[in-house]
Amino acid sequence: MKILIQNGYVLDPETKREGVLDVLVEDDKIVKVADKIEDAADRVIDASGCYVMPGFIDLHVHLRDPGLEYKETLETGGKAAARGGVTTVCAMPNTKPVTDNAEMITSIHERAKTECPVNVIQIGAITVGQLGEELADIEGMAKAGCHAISEDGKSVMNASLYRKAMKIAKENNISIFAHCEDITMVEGGVMHADEKAQALGLKGITNAVEDVIVARDILLAKETGVRLHLCHCSTEDSVKLVEAAKKEGLPVTAEVCPHHFVMTTDDITEDDGNFKMNPPLRGKCDVEALKAGLKADIMDVIATDHAPHSAEEKNCSMRRAAFGIVGLETMAALTYTELVEPGILTLMQMAEKTSYNPAKILGLDDKGAIAEGKVADIVVFDPTKEYAIDKNTFLSKGKNTPFHGRKVKGEVAYTLVSGNVVYER
Repeated sequence: MKILIQNGYVLDPETKREGVLDVLVEDDKIVKVADKIEDAADRVIDASGCYVMPGFIDLHVHLRDPGLEYKETLETGGKAAARGGVTTVCAMPNTKPVTDNAEMITSIHERAKTECPVNVIQIGAITVGQLGEELADIEGMAKAGCHAISEDGKSVMNASLYRKAMKIAKENNISIFAHCEDITMVEGGVMHADEKAQALGLKGITNAVEDVIVARDILLAKETGVRLHLCHCSTEDSVKLVEAAKKEGLPVTAEVCPHHFVMTTDDITEDDGNFKMNPPLRGKCDVEALKAGLKADIMDVIATDHAPHSAEEKNCSMRRAAFGIVGLETMAALTYTELVEPGILTLMQMAEKTSYNPAKILGLDDKGAIAEGKVADIVVFDPTKEYAIDKNTFLSKGKNTPFHGRKVKGEVAYTLVSGNVVYER
């Protein structure tokens, strides 16, 4: 099967090559990137006026499968990803039961091949049952292809146990994906600790809840040499700590989610569970620091922390609501609208932070680029489309988003995974 993508503006973050070019795909590989390709093809996609980018790689997704399928499944999460231009997802281990052994990693990977339209990399838990008491079989999960371990949704509060996990991860050449939250300091908080929380009569979560663990984890990574990836950074001091770690040459990377660079607590209009996420929406100085960190390439990755919940779990007071927001279907448009259009990021930086850098973190040398020999995971993105986000059209089971009705610019027109069109507008 040959597919020819014509007349699109190609962005290859690996070589920094960009311009109006054609891309020829044969079977699962990109075989030619050139001006005006004349080769015969089984299908021609006209990408005029669109950007042709490497498929997005989302390092932070909750697929809820197995055990919580009422929230999401491999199939529905995969369809949502494809619609959002995401060709590879890293699935977090807080499933039911927790994904804490090689057998579960293998099972999910095998199921995903038939049930999910995009690539799934299942991340393993750091401790058995995510209980923070006993290390999971990290070596076994690494051999099963987990690429990273994470206690996402929790932090391993026992620093000695966590350090042992880091050493094993280092020995097995996998990363630590860190959920940075000192759970002893949350104290029932449900949103950022500021005047808005006081006005709504809600308990707040201070920045230190995140910053303390960011600092701890960086210091432990310095000692152990493990590759540390900091998930969903939301504070000004997180950016400063990552910058300092990088200046010291430490193997530390960091991600920012769209909701954290788009919204502040000023956008919370009422006590609505759809505004409840972890970490919470922060203040203006934090958002400006995150944007500056992304612009300066201190913050490496844009990821969604896609966390679907049922309507019953979200359509209530923040006191009772579950933490989480969906993001697979809105990430590209929010990134383009809020970062690229205003000139904070270049288009090439968008491609780097949504695809190339995540591929490097995962060690996927055949992804994250538009070049000959690479796997044909490709997104065709139309920057001209203007619309309002409509949660009722989401392919995800989760509709929990505070972005419903928000006007954005940019829409995925086609998504290819291993040379197969898995989504078209």
